[in-house]
Amino acid sequence: MADTKREIERKYEATPETRLPDLTGVAGVSAVHHKGVVELDAVYYDTADLRLAAASITLRRRTGGTDAGWHLKLPVAPGVRDEISAPLSDTVPPSLEGLVRARTRDAELTPVVRLRSSRDVRHLVDADGALLAELSRDAVRAERLIDGGRTAQWDEIEVELADDAGPSILDAVEKKLRKADVRPAKAPSKLARALAETAPKGDKRASPTAPEPPQTAGEHILAYLREQADALLAYDPGVRRDLPDSVHQMRVATRRMRSAFRTYRKVIDRTGTDPIGDELKWLAGELGVARDQEVLSERLRSRIDAVPRTLLLGPVRGRLRIWTAAHGSGARRKAVAVLDTKRYLSLLESLDALLGDPPLLKAAGGAADRVIPKAVLKDYDRLAARVDHALELSPGEERDLAMHDARKAAKRARYAGEAATPALGKAAKKFAKRMKAVQTVLGDHQDSVVAREALRNLAIQAHAAGETAFTWGLLYGREEAQAAQREAQLPGVWKEASAPKLRADLTG
Repeated sequence: MADTKREIERKYEATPETRLPDLTGVAGVSAVHHKGVVELDAVYYDTADLRLAAASITLRRRTGGTDAGWHLKLPVAPGVRDEISAPLSDTVPPSLEGLVRARTRDAELTPVVRLRSSRDVRHLVDADGALLAELSRDAVRAERLIDGGRTAQWDEIEVELADDAGPSILDAVEKKLRKADVRPAKAPSKLARALAETAPKGDKRASPTAPEPPQTAGEHILAYLREQADALLAYDPGVRRDLPDSVHQMRVATRRMRSAFRTYRKVIDRTGTDPIGDELKWLAGELGVARDQEVLSERLRSRIDAVPRTLLLGPVRGRLRIWTAAHGSGARRKAVAVLDTKRYLSLLESLDALLGDPPLLKAAGGAADRVIPKAVLKDYDRLAARVDHALELSPGEERDLAMHDARKAAKRARYAGEAATPALGKAAKKFAKRMKAVQTVLGDHQDSVVAREALRNLAIQAHAAGETAFTWGLLYGREEAQAAQREAQLPGVWKEASAPKLRADLTG
């Protein structure tokens, strides 16, 4: 069984001669307890081409100290990582191997670096003896286990926040260290430093150069697509770990890529993007079963919570729990299973191939401020036609369908504006914001349509079981009123979103 904790730490450069300042009195530190020296021996695993290191992910098997075992560290933010641990074993635990499968795919995980550290540990505690932070002074010896086996050694200082302490302690300690001329480390981790200092001459994997800022239309769109592909990979472990919002964010990444493929089809050839777009649609659909049910169930629960007790007739909450369990059973397991299929891994390979050698068209070499606005405005025209059509219809099923189509067009126009923002700046950002407002109104309307269908089914089930359907009918009526309210809001929201100046600003 794997355990998880949030690791918040900062690293600093040191030499054997570096003297630590007195940290008592810093941000509530009452005492500094010396805990002695421990010997740590860690072997880091990666693919031969260092795919995990490229993504700032570390996987190690470590002995010594109080937490011997396997540790997988996934980046969350600078200086913040989620550390997932598993018991000591001779081979990589399947639970950890699965969390990096989107990165490794069919490549073998193999030892790449061995780090042996003499760690001198100090605990910073408050007046009650509670741990605030752990300060470690490490003498590190690194041995590269691939590419010739070069070695390196260095000293460093590491300050890790205690589980129940506030992050301000790290700022206070850093201020004190800086005054003692102790500077932050240049490398984000021991592994990154080891790979850089033991790399063969000419090996750029350890210290890749930052890409040049995009200039042409094609460069801007490719940068956006790479950002979404990175998000897809980054949220994969979260979906496997059942982290909140991870399924939603992974689906958003797939939708943004598909939308960009369609919007910028004059920039990147559809013969290359259409097959991948189809696979992204499949993936979003597979992930969506659990997410859509979760959103719908939460909506119905919130609606029930808003009903006065005197109007909650029958076992309403119990009926909803039964319905939710029946519709959500196995949905998450299915979503996780999809991430281990050959089809999903093939999709990731296809994305890598597309972005590595993109089928760019002539327009890709054009100026971003000329090519990109044309594509965005075409999506706007598509949305305008659908909104106008929906507003012409009388309330009813046909109008509901038309508003659903308009919602999808609004989402695509919004994504087009977001993709254009790095190239076009505030004008595209404002455009995307207005499109999002339209999408929100239309989206809530569609959610009401779906909720009403669910409420109707719940009422039928309640009636068949001999229960009163009164409350379900009441909720159905409230959803009808909600939908009517959104329909009434649409003309005003659309008036703001369709202002000519909003589009004129895109073209400068």
